[in-house]
Amino acid sequence: MPSKKEFLLSDPKRWLLIANFGMAVVYFYVIAFLFPHGNEALFWLLIAGEVFHTWQALTYVYTVWRLDHRARYDAGHAPEVDVFITVCGEPADIVRKTALAARDMDYPRHKVYLLNDGYVAKKDNWQEIEALAKELSIGCFTRRVPGGAKAGNINNALRETRAPLVVIFDADHMPHEDFLAKTAGYFADERLSFVQTPQFYRNAYANAVALSSWEQQELFFGPICRGKNRLNSATMCGTNMVIRRDALMEVGGMCEESIAEDFVTGLFLHQKGWRSLYVPEVLAEGLAPEDFLSYTKQQFRWARGALDVLFRYNLLFRGGLTFAQKIQYLSSVTYFLSGTVVLMNILLPLLFLYFGIIPIQIDTMFLAAVFIPYIFLTAGVLASTSNRRFSFRALSFSLCSFWIHVKALWSAMTGQKVGFSVTSKTGVQGNFLGLVIPHILYIAVVAVGIPYAAIREGMTASVINNSAWALFNVGVLAPFVFAAAPEGFMRKHLSKLYEHIFSPERAAAIKLKVEPKGSISLG
Repeated sequence: MPSKKEFLLSDPKRWLLIANFGMAVVYFYVIAFLFPHGNEALFWLLIAGEVFHTWQALTYVYTVWRLDHRARYDAGHAPEVDVFITVCGEPADIVRKTALAARDMDYPRHKVYLLNDGYVAKKDNWQEIEALAKELSIGCFTRRVPGGAKAGNINNALRETRAPLVVIFDADHMPHEDFLAKTAGYFADERLSFVQTPQFYRNAYANAVALSSWEQQELFFGPICRGKNRLNSATMCGTNMVIRRDALMEVGGMCEESIAEDFVTGLFLHQKGWRSLYVPEVLAEGLAPEDFLSYTKQQFRWARGALDVLFRYNLLFRGGLTFAQKIQYLSSVTYFLSGTVVLMNILLPLLFLYFGIIPIQIDTMFLAAVFIPYIFLTAGVLASTSNRRFSFRALSFSLCSFWIHVKALWSAMTGQKVGFSVTSKTGVQGNFLGLVIPHILYIAVVAVGIPYAAIREGMTASVINNSAWALFNVGVLAPFVFAAAPEGFMRKHLSKLYEHIFSPERAAAIKLKVEPKGSISLG
């Protein structure tokens, strides 16, 4: 029998994780100590950014080190369930599909309720939602008193219902028939507070925005969420989840003081010693944003909510959490600081191209010996741990959200009030190039800066290195700008290239592991 240590190190993926973290440390050491400094202020900014990258590498390795967590499941455990579908102005035809799927789930005892927040949000279709509930013979709670946004809507329904388990679906997330059959049995564990399942987008192949939204989610709902199970740190994600009522009431219901009500409520449950579980099987299917405006609003809400947690809840010294849970929550919220680091990294080559200012004097051999292997090793780790589902397009959208994250950080630091906004469930037509002005300006400035630097200094090593760095950034920014451009513009100017990369047919070629009954496993 192999020892536990031998078993853990027998997986090639773990060796890749070790190598990646080791290379991150080597890269940091080389940057910090082996090259002469240039501008001191830029040098320390660079070091701060590399400290952040090393933190991200370490916490990622720690999270995904083991993905084989198993939880107790009792198929005979089938308590009564209240199913809440939160509605706040979404089209009735979308709500109908979700309500029918929820009503027809294969489970002995469950009641479905539409949580109709349209009245307090001044949505025109709130009466239509009431009529829909009556037509489908399901319950409906229409709030007349505002407060707490989505969390307040859920808490209002909690006061009107009694089942020991509560399921929450967003208006567009249609559950599979076996959703409850595959989740309720875990609650035989009396200390389990909630079960979270993935947010999968059934319209993922509609266009570049929808596809990129899902591919970004795959890394989170794949290895990251699976790894959190081992550390009892599953993230509550707001939809497609089952919650024990007693646990939820112990923390005062859903948290109404944050636009990240789900994330904060999960934090409070963990603080009280409750357990959590992530089930890595797609059991419900929702709608990704199909237009750039909806995408940016969604990303801003997530970033602002997470950063509010960072500034308001003192995670590092918060009582009741284990050390592992503190690390997991800090890792989750500090991800949204990455926008500031990305902004710094893309500006550094411009400072050289225009002003000749550098943070350190790098030898060209450094690129071949350390930087390039480090970048490829990092890409290899992301690919292997996500079963090759994390694409360059997803990386592009993640990095290019830097401006959204910077705005969210400024908003959180200055205490600006931000209301909860529902992501549009239908594509919003329009020219969204105004949302990527920083990205377009960067591409233009690089186009001028490279020849300017070459004329000023000749083709020196510094010019080559910084030009390559800037051009790599342009390559990362380009898909983001393309996605924001009007569809007609893309067809007219870049149609063949764009359609080859982003067409639904091309996207459908991406390999997904499909199990019997059509459910997608992220395991």
